[in-house]
Amino acid sequence: MSGSPRYRFAPSPTGFFHVGGARTALFNWALARSTGGTFVLRIEDTDEARNRPEWTQGIIDSLAWIGITADDPHFEGPLFQSAFAEAHLAAAQRLFESGHAYYCDMTPDEIQQRAEAEGVTGYAGWSRDRGLGPAAGSVLRFRVPEGITVVRDQVRGDVSFDNDTIEDFVLVRGNGTPVFMLANVVDDMEMGITNVVRAEEHLPNTPKQQMIWEALGHEPPVWAHVPVLVNEQRKKLSKRRDKVALEQYRDEGILADAMVNYLMTLGWTMPGAEEAGTEIFPWPEMEAAFRLEDVNLSPAFFDTKKLVSFNGEYIRRLSVPELVEACDPWLPAEWDRARFAEIAPHIQQRLNTLADAPGVVDFLFTDDPEIDEASWAKTMTTEYAKPLLADAIDAYESADWNHETLKSTLEDVMARYELKLGKAQAPVRVAVTGRTVGPPLFEALEVMGRDEALRRMRAALALLDGTDG
Repeated sequence: MSGSPRYRFAPSPTGFFHVGGARTALFNWALARSTGGTFVLRIEDTDEARNRPEWTQGIIDSLAWIGITADDPHFEGPLFQSAFAEAHLAAAQRLFESGHAYYCDMTPDEIQQRAEAEGVTGYAGWSRDRGLGPAAGSVLRFRVPEGITVVRDQVRGDVSFDNDTIEDFVLVRGNGTPVFMLANVVDDMEMGITNVVRAEEHLPNTPKQQMIWEALGHEPPVWAHVPVLVNEQRKKLSKRRDKVALEQYRDEGILADAMVNYLMTLGWTMPGAEEAGTEIFPWPEMEAAFRLEDVNLSPAFFDTKKLVSFNGEYIRRLSVPELVEACDPWLPAEWDRARFAEIAPHIQQRLNTLADAPGVVDFLFTDDPEIDEASWAKTMTTEYAKPLLADAIDAYESADWNHETLKSTLEDVMARYELKLGKAQAPVRVAVTGRTVGPPLFEALEVMGRDEALRRMRAALALLDGTDG
């Protein structure tokens, strides 16, 4: 085992990949890479009733999406907790033989009855000195020592726990299976983990885990507990209540680089961000600058609006070929990609997610525009809509078909009506796109082509005339 630090990320494959887990993984990844260490991916797969192979693959795919990949020399795994089952039980046996653990055959009902009779809360070590051995239904409990356990935390400093408040906890269940806490510690030992960086919700378990480490004769890892993510009500993000699946944001058109950048800001601020006036930074700079000592103690608000804003910034930084490639999965298969590439640079400023792209340009790929009734009512019922549209058709029949000329031609038309460009172009926009908002009109007309644009304008004029055209 080399002397370089070993970090680990240890998710359970019981559902979609949580954004909080993604943030923790990125913190570990940044530390492993910046220190020349190793990032170990361990899949905690011992909950057979809830685990699914597709969830495991989902974790691997999600990590790869945010840049944590197996082809990187700093990456090790995935390793599986189930492969270390024998080591878990062997450690339990050593704890029993050394006197750090003992067997207890009291049932939960018996424990409750005795606690009520003696006026105590929970289990009070009643089997400590009974000298019991392993037996069907008996649990193995850790003998919590007297005194204080101090957890030295890179984020929170020294955190002290009075051992009197910690009851002798179970290591092995009555059915002979180890509990998560024991398995987690033994896995870290077996994998040579030197640094444990995880969410603060795990902090209450840390003194128990530290006791196990020490009882088995090992130096505990360096602990670090980062703030949890909360929603706008400042409640911890919940799978049941909030949108937390990383895959969902990916499928809705969030760019991986934007997600990575945003997650890194949750609980940590890039040095120099205030002076730079931005929180947008490339990954190599964030990786090099990240320090656990700079992580904030307060819960971090996962603001979906801010994430989308980040994403818009990243979309606008793409080259046109990159934008076209990025949007491709969201475009209907039958759409002409060459035509989309023509309009793409003109919609880039209007996109906040990649999934927005089809709805912005769909009028270019249909036989007829889908008319938005509100847009039609607002625009085409004005007194100038019909004559202006007729004049625009006449002017556009002979105009050079490029966006500069199309704009100047309409400006000449609108001068007759004493209108500003915004109002003058509205009837043309509704006629060709079906709505009042969309990409720049004249660039859209150029991409659409003279024949199709004029056909749509004439069809709209026919509707205004009350004829079939």
